[in-house]
Amino acid sequence: MLIISRNIVHLDLDTFFVSVERLLRPDLVGKPVIIGGTSDRGVVASCSYEARKFGVHSAMPMKMARALCGDAILVRGDMELYSKYSHTVTEIIAEKAPVYEKASIDEHYLDITGMDRFFGLQKWSHELRENIIKNTGLPISFGLSVNKTVSKIATGEAKPNGELFVGSDAVQPFLSPLSIRKIPGIGEKTYRLLRSMGVVTIDTLSHIPVNMMEQVMGKNGLVIWEKANGIDRTPVYPYHEAKSVSTENTFEQDSIDIIRMKEILVKMVEKISFELRDKQKLTACVTVKIRYSNFDTHTLQKQIPYTAFDHQLIPVVKELFDRLYQRRMLIRLIGVRFSSLISGNPQLNMFDDNVEMVNLYQALDRIRRKYGQKSVRRGVAIKNSEMAK
Repeated sequence: MLIISRNIVHLDLDTFFVSVERLLRPDLVGKPVIIGGTSDRGVVASCSYEARKFGVHSAMPMKMARALCGDAILVRGDMELYSKYSHTVTEIIAEKAPVYEKASIDEHYLDITGMDRFFGLQKWSHELRENIIKNTGLPISFGLSVNKTVSKIATGEAKPNGELFVGSDAVQPFLSPLSIRKIPGIGEKTYRLLRSMGVVTIDTLSHIPVNMMEQVMGKNGLVIWEKANGIDRTPVYPYHEAKSVSTENTFEQDSIDIIRMKEILVKMVEKISFELRDKQKLTACVTVKIRYSNFDTHTLQKQIPYTAFDHQLIPVVKELFDRLYQRRMLIRLIGVRFSSLISGNPQLNMFDDNVEMVNLYQALDRIRRKYGQKSVRRGVAIKNSEMAK
């Protein structure tokens, strides 16, 4: 099997939300900090290393987190602030890296293959990291290795606020003693299955016959086996590529009924925000489009904190529509697009919401996956929906 060796850097901002808060509040440094909804019904979005020692982790109910770490300082998250710092880091990377992928709000992959002809790759990566720290004040770690998987695992081992290079000859010795939990993509269910098979370390996993892994776990078994053996062909997807989800409605008859227009917009937001959550994506840019009866087309967009929730996106879409619709002419088409997409858990945004809201979205999305997107909708989205074709 021919495996092409590349040079991939994985950059990850350490305890990102906590680190941003500590920039504004130095008194939080060295103390257990929990970010999230601050009521007992809230959820943990992030926590400091000091809080993790007590068993606190993200997505945990706040009530449980407070029970585990009673001395923790609770901070209600500010997604707008975190999004701002995330964009700043991305801008610094964009100036230096030939190809980069923004994998989530706090992590990036860089493909610097071939740059070793002109630069020392470790030195270049170190200088980029130092540049980010200097310009943002945020701690950041990186792993540099032959592919995405090994680089990401290396970053985890370099934390907090460190860097680690794993050359091609060192990949297997590096991976072998590590826990299978370190492999990206191994969730709790897969971990329990592998443990039931007596698999604890990556070394043991790498020596299981590949056909057995496929028999037990299907295609995912092959992917996990390859990662355990340091194989990952996944490319770095350039961030400048168009990344968006959108939908449009052309009306049977040109209309000026603004109330019905907004009902259609709600329906559209419901549709594509579900697509975001289903793909585990977040958006940071909303665009609304209007085409008038004379075919003049206008758009207006707004940068927003990363989100994938209807109740946060609907007001933005309505606001943009109100600002955009100034000509009082008949409208032929309206459209909504969410762009600047990154991978991420929508729960990141639940600083002001409670566990019930998170559970509600999850329950509604499960119904939609089973019975179709139209199985659960807001009342205003159902009313007059036949208006659009």
